[in-house]
Amino acid sequence: MQEEYKREQLVSDRSELEKEIELVRNIINTREELKNNNKNFEYAELDLVDYYIYQIKANQAKLDYLLRLAKAKGITIDTINQLKYENYDENIG
Repeated sequence: MQEEYKREQLVSDRSELEKEIELVRNIINTREELKNNNKNFEYAELDLVDYYIYQIKANQAKLDYLLRLAKAKGITIDTINQLKYENYDENIG
């Protein structure tokens, strides 16, 4: 049996809808990472405190940037929350 490799699409090859869905996925994932970093920070000891502070700052900056992009494209928080609870991992047909 021969394995098939899926060619990754270049961003320029994607439709506007695919780009918006990818942006929403990134927002959702970054928001979840930020929540996890905050939870881990609460229980961190010694050197891990600095690590989680760095992670929280980095993810907050990333989330702020992604939210600015979404706002510029007219994507609302309601859209993001709606897609969060749908199966957003499916490929677009």
